[in-house]
Amino acid sequence: MTQFSQPLDLRDRCHAAATTVIMMAKLTQGSLPETRVTTKQRGEWQTTSDSARRTEALGAALGALLAPGDVICLSGALGAGKTVFSRGIGAGWGATVPLTSPTYNLAHEHERPADKARLYHLDCYRLGGAREAELLGVHEILEDYVIVIFEWPERVLDILPDEHLWIDFSLREDDGRDLRFSAIGARHLTGLNELRRALG
Repeated sequence: MTQFSQPLDLRDRCHAAATTVIMMAKLTQGSLPETRVTTKQRGEWQTTSDSARRTEALGAALGALLAPGDVICLSGALGAGKTVFSRGIGAGWGATVPLTSPTYNLAHEHERPADKARLYHLDCYRLGGAREAELLGVHEILEDYVIVIFEWPERVLDILPDEHLWIDFSLREDDGRDLRFSAIGARHLTGLNELRRALG
């Protein structure tokens, strides 16, 4: 038992009590359990587009920054500009064939001749949920460490990686588009910041 030769003030008492708890924990358990706090880094940014050309240019700027493992989720109503934006991504990334809507095929695979890198463009509009997506091989695509673009990602939320870049497209009364970017995870937050710098 710890002996004290003189009266202790409150601070000393607290320190002594804490020291005793730590010593007892080490004696009974070997050491105190390590506490780890994990929070995913997040970031948001919003911009507007007044034309299909501008929307495609924004996509091209993003496409030029993408790397294997990046997951891009494009959400918005029909005609909001998701496929136009995807076409821009493909052009900026270096696809030799323009990206078009894969609605009836679910997925289009694109290869970049320069380094054989691959990009998958998925349209989940007709899927009934994550289970159906798994049966069609989406999980295998995600495990293949390639770039993946999801249109209508809200239909397969349960299969999406925790870390991704989510972009919401909304129509404006002046026929323009609002694009809201939400980055989850360090790599996608870094990519979003690089995109903002590239666009000035």
